[in-house]
Amino acid sequence: MAPHHPEDVGMTAAEQPRQGGKGPRRAVAARDRTRQPTEVRRRLIVDAAVPLIAERGYKSVGVRDVAAAAGVSVGTVTYHFDSVQEVLSEAMVLHIEQYYAALSEAAEHATSGAEALRLLVDALFTEDTDRHWRMWFDFWHAGEQSTDETFARGQADRYAAWHRQIRALAERGVADGEFSSDDLDGFTARFAALADGLALQRLRQAPPLTTQEARHHLNRLIERELVPQPGT
Repeated sequence: MAPHHPEDVGMTAAEQPRQGGKGPRRAVAARDRTRQPTEVRRRLIVDAAVPLIAERGYKSVGVRDVAAAAGVSVGTVTYHFDSVQEVLSEAMVLHIEQYYAALSEAAEHATSGAEALRLLVDALFTEDTDRHWRMWFDFWHAGEQSTDETFARGQADRYAAWHRQIRALAERGVADGEFSSDDLDGFTARFAALADGLALQRLRQAPPLTTQEARHHLNRLIERELVPQPGT
């Protein structure tokens, strides 16, 4: 995109549609605009894109939508990002990183590996996590379609980190003597695959699946593969 100053490119703030179809956004006089560092402005734009993707899906969000949600001009978006795909990719990565960081923090406060796994299962499937799973599958699909090697590497790193997180919790339980396993790598792969499959079924509801049922299936996997030790 052309490297012009953000305030000189594209639509003005007054021309942008407001979210919810409530009329045009009121223009901000040049003297009243606050100049912000590049990273601050980029983060503002990315943060605004997250709920748009969650609500509409990756392919249904355009640069005008992002600009309106962030309260900036289209030119500001195109000044800071090479494409709307770059905005959306960063937004998906931001959401996913925050989501799994919260899961990790909750698990770290558990008193045992077994409790940490239970907390993980409970957090993966709630009435509020459908939004996350929609973005996860958008992220997955975007990786298949993208020719950007950096994006592909970032996606691979995210999957690897997720597998490490699952394995670490199982390892903790084994180390604490709560259960035993001779195939933690296999357990990790099956847990991650089952979680993804259940999430997809949950979103499509074909066949219908409740959050309680999804949790039950994951907990059954844990019970069958991580053998409880006597006295636990």
